Amino acid sequence: MTRLGYERYCDEIVVQAGLFRAALRGADLKATVPTCPDWSIGDLARHVGGALRWMAANVRSRAQEPVAEDAIPDAAGPGDGDPAALDAWLGESAALVAAELRAAGPDTAVWTWADEQSTDFWARRAVHETVIHRADAAIAANVPYALAPEVAADTLEEWLEIGSLPQTMERRPELARLLGPGRTIHLHATDTDLDQGGGEWLIDLTGEAITWRRGHEKAAVALRGPMRDLLLVFYRRLSVEDGDVAVIGDRALMDEWLELVSFG
Repeated sequence: MTRLGYERYCDEIVVQAGLFRAALRGADLKATVPTCPDWSIGDLARHVGGALRWMAANVRSRAQEPVAEDAIPDAAGPGDGDPAALDAWLGESAALVAAELRAAGPDTAVWTWADEQSTDFWARRAVHETVIHRADAAIAANVPYALAPEVAADTLEEWLEIGSLPQTMERRPELARLLGPGRTIHLHATDTDLDQGGGEWLIDLTGEAITWRRGHEKAAVALRGPMRDLLLVFYRRLSVEDGDVAVIGDRALMDEWLELVSFG
């Protein structure tokens, strides 16, 4: 499987934001988001819109260090009292970052918080930030959530890439508890082979760091299910019991992984 591509990311930012906005229409903006219990639905919308505007500001300025959030115009967004304004602001946020990314083009140098220091990182990150928080919105608003398998797979792979960065382990030393002999996790999407790249991944915890690779391999525990549910369980937006997934093998290792590892 390969990345979706720069132009697809720019398009997908607007698509995913549109679906996010649709999930919010008619919802109680003051209701708590079960998967982000510190936030209301309105807070969630403002978080996503603000994050997209912050990404746009970093791309626009070709930042060499992170742009201060308080320097970004209209980053806070409208309050819950004007749902139509909040909806429009969220749409404008997505259009803004997509436009800035298109103007900059791929492979343009810009600060990011990861190893990849280019606009390509922000194009991909903007999509996946919206994809996962759209799931939060759908769960909170009790509306359906659909996601193209290739987008779900790319979202999962981005998580694996970030989770295996050395600085992730430095920030989260408790992740070292996952490492040990024989500790491997196999992820298997049962509803698609994702064209030539397959829909299977092996997370290897047997060394001194978290590593991963694509492919079908025997592991201590396997998580199998449709790509959408595989992603949502992996991101802890669905429990194993509520998702259409099966755990085969060492359930304790899977539970420990899901307990310790979170992103987004």
